[in-house]
Amino acid sequence: MDDQLWVGVRGRVQTLAGASAAEPRPVFGSIGHRFRLEPVLSPAELAELEAQIGIRLPQEYRTFLLTVGAGGAGPAYGVFAVQREDGRWRWTGDGADLADWSRLAEPFPAQGPDPTVVEQLLKDCPEEEGFDDIEDFDSAYEDWDRRWGEVMWNPERTVGAIVICHLGCADRQWLVISGPERGRIWSDSRVDQVDLAPLRTEHGRPVTFARWYLDWLAHAEHSL
Repeated sequence: MDDQLWVGVRGRVQTLAGASAAEPRPVFGSIGHRFRLEPVLSPAELAELEAQIGIRLPQEYRTFLLTVGAGGAGPAYGVFAVQREDGRWRWTGDGADLADWSRLAEPFPAQGPDPTVVEQLLKDCPEEEGFDDIEDFDSAYEDWDRRWGEVMWNPERTVGAIVICHLGCADRQWLVISGPERGRIWSDSRVDQVDLAPLRTEHGRPVTFARWYLDWLAHAEHSL
């Protein structure tokens, strides 16, 4: 059972909290989460969350919420917390609202924008030295940036997924919760003009939520 994946994990993280206090070289991102975990969700709270979003969460993630914590210590700057505010459940963190929580039950699209369209857009990106007037450049760039956003930041790209982690400098990771990629982690480096891509192991296998978290935990324990 997936809940067996998490036996002892909360205690291991709490042990790291004590060890990191005396470590002059903290694990990357731990300065933000300090190895603190949110309280776990109760079965009733999880049921309420899933009823609100209209879909059952991937099993590894839902058992994490029930036995480890509803966010906190984790890869990079930590696992985004899921919290109830004003009677509604939401994920909190830098960029969490990039997800459309009203469309989480829709299948996540494994295929992104047409690469030829992206390539042409990049070629069309205006360069300041090509303009005599800075205002003309600003106008051209604003028009290009609008077209770029319509392609690369279209909300359709991330239906069926939640932002799970922030790596800094607007790089993020998503957890797919609907569709064929359900339960897997995807990297989001669109800030560097790169489409979302599935996170993979060194052997090319897709990284599931449990693999993502437990690999981080093992690395943190080794580092400290």
